[in-house]
Amino acid sequence: ASSSSRHLHSLLFAPTVLTIADYSTVSVINFPHIPHFIVKRERTKLSPIMKLSLTSFLLASTSLSFSSAFVVQPTGLTGRTSVVAHASRAATKKASRAKWVEARGISTGGAASVEASTSSSGIMKNDAGLEYVKLVHPDTGASAEVYLFGGVVTSYKDAEGTEFIAVRPDAKMDGSKPISGGLSHCWPQFGPGEIQQHGFARNVMWTVKSSSDTSVELEMAPSDYTKAMWDKEFLCTFSVSLEADQLKTNMLVNNVGAEDSFDFQAALHSYFTVSSLDKLEITGSFEGKEFLNKLAGDGGEMQTEDRSAITITEEYDRVYKGVNDPVLKDSGTGKALNVMNTAGWEDTVLWSPYGNEGMGYNNFVCVESVKFDPVTLAAGASWEGVLVLKPEKL
Repeated sequence: ASSSSRHLHSLLFAPTVLTIADYSTVSVINFPHIPHFIVKRERTKLSPIMKLSLTSFLLASTSLSFSSAFVVQPTGLTGRTSVVAHASRAATKKASRAKWVEARGISTGGAASVEASTSSSGIMKNDAGLEYVKLVHPDTGASAEVYLFGGVVTSYKDAEGTEFIAVRPDAKMDGSKPISGGLSHCWPQFGPGEIQQHGFARNVMWTVKSSSDTSVELEMAPSDYTKAMWDKEFLCTFSVSLEADQLKTNMLVNNVGAEDSFDFQAALHSYFTVSSLDKLEITGSFEGKEFLNKLAGDGGEMQTEDRSAITITEEYDRVYKGVNDPVLKDSGTGKALNVMNTAGWEDTVLWSPYGNEGMGYNNFVCVESVKFDPVTLAAGASWEGVLVLKPEKL
């Protein structure tokens, strides 16, 4: 660097010309306050588009410092020098990316880096400071986001960038209440009952047990808060795996007690994005099945489904016991989402706050994976619910 500086100093008083050249090394160089310099090679003879006297160059760019991004090298042409750019564009991009990240309050420490915030996996923060794990598939670019608060998956995008999981526009993303959206946990209770509505799993912090670029395993253990309402010896783990063409989740409940059993219900109160409800139909093994219509009569009533494809044209809150193979077909996106409950989840609940503009009713539907009948878990035993989301073209 010192020899290059002396070289420049000696050239300052010589009638030499600075040529931006050597197309094999650089095509466009960005200098502060100086227009782009573009060079090209015609066969073996260099044809500079622009030349600038070194003296004028230095006077016009007093703020320019020749760092490691620029080095002065001889070109083999008598009395000429060339400036070669090595890392200027990469450095500019990195600085711009860092500024973007900082403006949005995304954490750059720990497992997340500046690069990770825009294209890679890692632990990050939203604008309100809540941490989430971002998963990105290295081959397809598919992605998912999983919040530690509530252990909830709030995003799943396929390789084409289509979003399949919804978060309501009225959702609180600051931890002040459970996130309204995503694959929300209802555990150890589904609906109203002896403890708070839908239990406590959706409004406590889960911890990261392990993670990689495409998977994360979260854990929820008893705390003073949970023991005050449900004093059982449990350990829950929730794993999310982002595969090339699908998203897999596994809810594992362990009774870690030595003697006592306990009962629980479980559900994923899943919110799925739709282009609009009039473009959606839900298929599966619904036809001929009895279901509980909670909105019929005074306290709900049992009815029989006579449709092979369900459309949402009114408010819905229906429990279909024994149905666990729904498929969401959206003609607006031209895609279907297979909700594959391969273990544990035996029932499906369809829920829609039809007509509620504040909830953004027209752009989501809840197709919930449920274990409606209580599970009795003996000491040392475990239960798991496995859900796979697999998109496909219509």
